[in-house]
Amino acid sequence: MKAGELIHGMHAVRAALRFDPTGVVEVWVERNRRDQRMGQLRDELARTGARIQEVPRRELDRLSDGASHQGVVIRYRGPEPQGLDALEARLDAMDEAPFLLVLDQVQDPHNLGACMRTADAAGVHAVIAPRDRAVGLTATVHKVASGATANVPFFQVTNLARTLDALKKRGIWLVGAAEQAEQPPWALDLSGPLGIVMGAEEDGLRRLTREACDFLTRIPMAGKVSSLNVSVATGVLLYEAVRQR
Repeated sequence: MKAGELIHGMHAVRAALRFDPTGVVEVWVERNRRDQRMGQLRDELARTGARIQEVPRRELDRLSDGASHQGVVIRYRGPEPQGLDALEARLDAMDEAPFLLVLDQVQDPHNLGACMRTADAAGVHAVIAPRDRAVGLTATVHKVASGATANVPFFQVTNLARTLDALKKRGIWLVGAAEQAEQPPWALDLSGPLGIVMGAEEDGLRRLTREACDFLTRIPMAGKVSSLNVSVATGVLLYEAVRQR
């Protein structure tokens, strides 16, 4: 099997082209679609040098598992997750206060993709996640992230608790989101070297992760729901940090 993930839909394909055109390794387009929008996309795809195959719509339906592909599917070889050594090297090379996002066992690729997209928008320097029981950079993540996976380094580590301790030794303050916390994020100082730590969709932060945090914070909820989706909560906390920074 050829390396790379299958991505479909005009928006996702254009995002891949915009951020990393060299990652496009194979292309399938709908044979009978000849409108201006598709023509422009064909021209952009042709410039990558990737092989373009004109196929019937039913083949695109098969490649996209019946999803709305809008007449185009690509095989995209995006950036691979990096490890602890690469994270250490990135932090060593930085000349500004690190701004990190840590995701503890987030397993839904839609949530990871949305978190990556928000991290890119907020200026996060790196996203860190454990290798076990956590989603990696799948096709869905690339699609939802809309190009952010090519712009924000993604690191997967074997031992998250140990990695968090190493970050603290570098002077990076860790702020974890937890329902049992009392302080809202705007009551904390988020302006310096910082790692925002978010938990899994159902269970939140694991005990060791929570204990590694310097502070815990909770987003106040005025309605009847008890919590926010992890990607939405991530956006709230990241942009409170952006406001302060």
